[in-house]
Amino acid sequence: MNELLQGILGKSLNSRETRNISKIFIDYPLGCQIKLILRGDSMLINEASKLSNLTKKAIEYYIEQKLICPKILDNGYRDFNENDLNCLRKIYVLRKLGLSTLEIKLVLADKTNNTLQKISVQKEIAIQRDQEKKSLLEQLSFDKDYSDISKELRTLEQHATVTEKILEAFPDYYGRFICMHFARFLNEPITTSVQQSAYEEIISFLDNVPTLPLTKDLKLFLLESTKDVKTDNIHELLEITKQSFENPTIFLTENKEAIERYLEYKKSEQYKNSPIYKIHHIFKEFNKASGYYEVFIPAMKKLSNSYAAYCKQMELANETLLLHYPEYNQLNN
Repeated sequence: MNELLQGILGKSLNSRETRNISKIFIDYPLGCQIKLILRGDSMLINEASKLSNLTKKAIEYYIEQKLICPKILDNGYRDFNENDLNCLRKIYVLRKLGLSTLEIKLVLADKTNNTLQKISVQKEIAIQRDQEKKSLLEQLSFDKDYSDISKELRTLEQHATVTEKILEAFPDYYGRFICMHFARFLNEPITTSVQQSAYEEIISFLDNVPTLPLTKDLKLFLLESTKDVKTDNIHELLEITKQSFENPTIFLTENKEAIERYLEYKKSEQYKNSPIYKIHHIFKEFNKASGYYEVFIPAMKKLSNSYAAYCKQMELANETLLLHYPEYNQLNN
């Protein structure tokens, strides 16, 4: 076939060119009057459709939505290059994973993968919410009153709003971490006026919280240092934290060497000159100035009894920590 094509075209062909031209002979039997165009690394929509597993109609839709912008030839045909094909293949995978067109557009524009990580957290929370809805549906099948189910659905929607707004209000890994942290405590019905008021206070805070003032270098450092942190890693860290609060004495005994190394590191000039030190202080000042400590945390305690109990447990654990390591309080300021 290669020799035949070279004879027809009067030139030597590389493997890529041979593959492209061979495809024309496969698609159109010999004897048809066709115009052979040597097109190198580009292709028309028919070939792009076959290689990306997307229909022509789907590709045209993604072009309309500006997810992909192939070159337009003089004859009006769209000309897809290798980058366009790679983009279409990504779109195919992301659509199969259930992402919307808007989500795909955000993913394609993000070179850090942070958008994918954020969407992964959103999907996990959505799955949990669907499980709760499934439970409510089952309760209906056993003749639970529709008005009671309606109240529980409203609570479910309110809690979903809180987690979504947390994820939007805080950047990158920090947003993912605290979203998953607080989501654990947003499973109680809102039954009192105090809880409803606390919910409204939380929403107002999240809608108006200022942007975290990280410099470009610190943002990049935070992205780079957390880019490989998966949802499972965050769950693991939250579980370890929970266990340390439940049994602080055991935790301190079992991790004595690691804690002492950490405290020594926090005393060092290396730590004080590190990006982590700068980020820690920016976060701390931001939380003070934004009302995170004075507005958001007290409102969360009022909204969720389980979170209020968690905070109490945390305070007791911190008292135990300071008994063993009194210098910790100074180092943390």
